[in-house]
Amino acid sequence: MPLLRPYQDHELADLAVLVNSAYRGELAEKGWTSESYLLGGQRTDEDTLRADLAACPGSTLLTLRDAEGAKAHACVWLQPGESDAWYVGMVTVSPLRQAGGIGRAMLEAAEAYAKERGARRMTMTVISVRDTLIAWYERRGYRLTGETEPFPYGDERFGVPQRDDLGFVIMEKAL
Repeated sequence: MPLLRPYQDHELADLAVLVNSAYRGELAEKGWTSESYLLGGQRTDEDTLRADLAACPGSTLLTLRDAEGAKAHACVWLQPGESDAWYVGMVTVSPLRQAGGIGRAMLEAAEAYAKERGARRMTMTVISVRDTLIAWYERRGYRLTGETEPFPYGDERFGVPQRDDLGFVIMEKAL
């Protein structure tokens, strides 16, 4: 039976490797969530995860593993926001396990976790040119709000852009 739980501090390096494998690099090409054709460089690292968690009180990474002691093969970022909205992001499934419903299960677990803590809606940002991913979230009940955010060109913490038309769309779901 899979084990879902909040991250433990000693796991952050392994979680950074997992996230990078799903979004960038050679393994990412095996999965459908790769954004390596849009961005080079790494998606995150241990220090960035640690700093982001420290900067956002109440934030966590939920992890999924096969058994106690096993490395996580999926994770998702959760962050309480203003009023009743929580931010969900970095929905990650190992490329070797994608297309089996794990991403959907992680998203549902994230929504349940946030709802138990008072969330009434979820928000997220998605790179605007990721049409397949946006459609996947729409099938999960998220909707485009019409709001956008600029891509942080020049800040390599977010990757090295391979094109000049990147931005973020904001999506939302009522719980």
